[in-house]
Amino acid sequence: MVDYHSAGQPCPAGTGHNGDYMAQEDDWDRDLLLDPAWEKQQRKTFTAWCNSHLRKAGTQIENIDEDFRDGLKLMLLLEVISGERLPKPERGKMRVHKINNVNKALDFIASKGVKLVSIGAEEIVDGNAKMTLGMIWTIILRFAIQDISVEETSAKEGLLLWCQRKTAPYKNVNVQNFHISWKDGLAFNALIHRHRPELIEYDKLRKDDPVTNLNNAFEVAEKYLDIPKMLDAEDIVGTLRPDEKAIMTYVSCFYHAFSGAQKAETAANRICKVLAVNQENELLMEDYEKLASDLLEWIKRTIPWLEDRSPQKTIQEMQQKLEDFRDYRRVHKPPKVQEKCQLEINFNTLQTKLRLSNRPAFMPSEGKMVSDINTGWQHLEQAEKGYEEWLLTEIRRLERLDHLAEKFRQKASIHEAWTEGKEAMLTQKDYGSATLSDVKALLRKHEAFESDLAAHQDRVEQIAAIAQELNELDYYDSPSVNARCQKICDQWDVLGSLTHSRREALEKTEKQLETIDELHLEYAKRAAPFNNWMESAMEDLQDMFIVHTIEEIQGLIAAHDQFKSTLPDADKEREAILGIQREAQRIADVHGIQVAGNNPYTSVTPHIINSKWERVQQLVPKRDRALLDEQSRQQSNEHLRRQFAGQANIVGPWIQTKMEEIGRISIEMNGTLEDQLSHLKEYERSIVEYKPNLDLLEQQHQLIQEALIFDNKHTNFTMEHIRVGWEQLLTTIARTINEVENQILTRDAKGISQEQMQEFRASFNHFDKDHGGALGPEEFKACLISLGYDVENDRQGDAEFNRIMSLVDPNNSGIVTFQAFIDFMSRETTDTDTADQVIASFKVLAGDKNYITAEELRRELPPEQAEYCIARMAPYAGPDAAPGALDYKSFSTALYGESDL
Repeated sequence: MVDYHSAGQPCPAGTGHNGDYMAQEDDWDRDLLLDPAWEKQQRKTFTAWCNSHLRKAGTQIENIDEDFRDGLKLMLLLEVISGERLPKPERGKMRVHKINNVNKALDFIASKGVKLVSIGAEEIVDGNAKMTLGMIWTIILRFAIQDISVEETSAKEGLLLWCQRKTAPYKNVNVQNFHISWKDGLAFNALIHRHRPELIEYDKLRKDDPVTNLNNAFEVAEKYLDIPKMLDAEDIVGTLRPDEKAIMTYVSCFYHAFSGAQKAETAANRICKVLAVNQENELLMEDYEKLASDLLEWIKRTIPWLEDRSPQKTIQEMQQKLEDFRDYRRVHKPPKVQEKCQLEINFNTLQTKLRLSNRPAFMPSEGKMVSDINTGWQHLEQAEKGYEEWLLTEIRRLERLDHLAEKFRQKASIHEAWTEGKEAMLTQKDYGSATLSDVKALLRKHEAFESDLAAHQDRVEQIAAIAQELNELDYYDSPSVNARCQKICDQWDVLGSLTHSRREALEKTEKQLETIDELHLEYAKRAAPFNNWMESAMEDLQDMFIVHTIEEIQGLIAAHDQFKSTLPDADKEREAILGIQREAQRIADVHGIQVAGNNPYTSVTPHIINSKWERVQQLVPKRDRALLDEQSRQQSNEHLRRQFAGQANIVGPWIQTKMEEIGRISIEMNGTLEDQLSHLKEYERSIVEYKPNLDLLEQQHQLIQEALIFDNKHTNFTMEHIRVGWEQLLTTIARTINEVENQILTRDAKGISQEQMQEFRASFNHFDKDHGGALGPEEFKACLISLGYDVENDRQGDAEFNRIMSLVDPNNSGIVTFQAFIDFMSRETTDTDTADQVIASFKVLAGDKNYITAEELRRELPPEQAEYCIARMAPYAGPDAAPGALDYKSFSTALYGESDL
């Protein structure tokens, strides 16, 4: 005899708590079973349940307590629902044959861990309805309900929890049991609508119309879900408490009908998640490649422009080049600085996402690594620095060239004016018919000319020196300068030769001349150097000057004041010279001597002396005004220097202080990661709000450059230093924010708690002795030992440490960053999707086959991701391949970098 009531019996192996449930739930009241309403419900439900399985074998039953009496259909039912073969049945018609067949069925049930008590083969053969229904309920429990498991609950509790979870969102549905909770029919409709919403119009159902609700659910389940109608709506509604076993049997069919779809949905969701991550990463890779290509192309175009050192002929052309360079610094470069920073941030974010999704690291195309971009950027900034220095040097050179060229033209014009007519004077034969006194006068006059000629030798040498300097400085109009200089030098040689020849001629006749006017001679001797002094003074007073500092202009003013202090003595000398001429005339008048109108010894007449002295007197105030104007300009320049220095001495230390504060913040990192991120972003906003101070400094720097001011002793900060410091400050805060965002990504993706993250940070900072944000190998080993890793200095410990170092420092840089440390610790403490999990998911979608078809992918996955798989899966080449078969295993391993698609 078999008793399916056995309470308190131990659970068979593999049944978990199901044995207890069966022992409790199967202790059904035989008196209640005889209740006509319940018996009718059980007969209909159990019969329909048996037929839902027997039809797979091409048969069915009509009367549940009659059709199982010979044991044949009972054995067939057990074979269908278990998938196993039972012993061969006996085909005889005698009672003993029937009893033997039923016993074989009961023995098979017992072999599945069910201890049956009080049910014997004789009672089944005799058609005992009560025992037959109890036996079928035992089979239903074992094969339809026992294996149901939801969140560590099984059998009845598991099935009830499943129903509650699926119907929780629906109004007017509250499943608490397997009897009255189902009377209004809404729970059945909710189960169907939850899994197949297109089959049920749930909002149109009414709680006060249970018969319609029940029939609707039964008909839809039979028509679309292949669940036979096991209950009558009228019976359920007409019974105070519907039969629990009938309801459980029918509901279990829904669970089994939908459990396959649930697995497929879970598998599809897993694949969708993996593919979505892969697609997102591919888009990030494409964006990185494009941004890197554009930035490198811009650098490639810009460097030749910055390396072009073709000099221009004029200051205006070079100033235009300087203006173009300013536009480049103000307009063209800042967006590229931002792009470079964003490129590094995108690259770090992509690598973090790849690590979090257990994907291989992203390797950009050749020549597009972040290091390649940094190298190109360094070349750009080197060329940029050299270009600005060259521009300023070139402007200074051209400014000096213009000054020298003007000085050359001025001195050459003065000299050419002086030499005009000198050749004719030296070649005339005026002494041929002259008296002795005239000859003596001519000789004295010639001596005065030689004195004047010697005085002009310095000017000729200055003209030649200026021309030589213009040639050395590569003056663009050097040919015309050289030609003019050569003409002056040639003329000077001719004048020297003619002077020598005239002296020889005069000396030949000197012996014939006896009378000499000493006064005229003295006049000539004193008038000539004084005249030369006046010419030099006029030349100096008209000489152009260029200064760069207030001290230089003050030196010129002091020299000019010194010159003005000599004017009273010069005026006395002028009066003395003019007194000589007046004395000679007085003597001639006294003695009745006829004196020629001009001094025979010099061409410098009193009129000339007075005219030049008047010219000197006019030039002195003009020189005063020019020097005062230049002094005013230099004072303005000094004001610009002090104004710039005052602002630069504020902005420069501020940038340095902020850089140091960011370094401390990145090491201390107090509070949660979100607090740190919020604090850093607020810090970044405060830095950005400081930008107007930098703009003001740029405006002041532009005024300095426009004023051609090239040095500033009031500050050690240049605009270039401040620009570089500002760019480094923005880049550093952006990188620090990105590190915290990546830590948040790592924490959320890996499920790391805030306490763990703080513990990781504390451990890292403890061993980061120099606060450099990175650990050396020995520091990292000490950190691992403190965390419990066995990496002591032995062969096994060294091998384990080398393995860990290959994970946290794949590039052998010799340092371990905090991000690499977090990634390693997250991998050690959390789990991620693996290639094997994805392969298992694809296998579910493929119905346990070793390949999958395009049709199955399109049916189970969203269109975009289905096409993504079809385009990348290789044809399956196994021995069981079917037409159109695709290899999902190699595709899955390729997603994790274990092989190539």
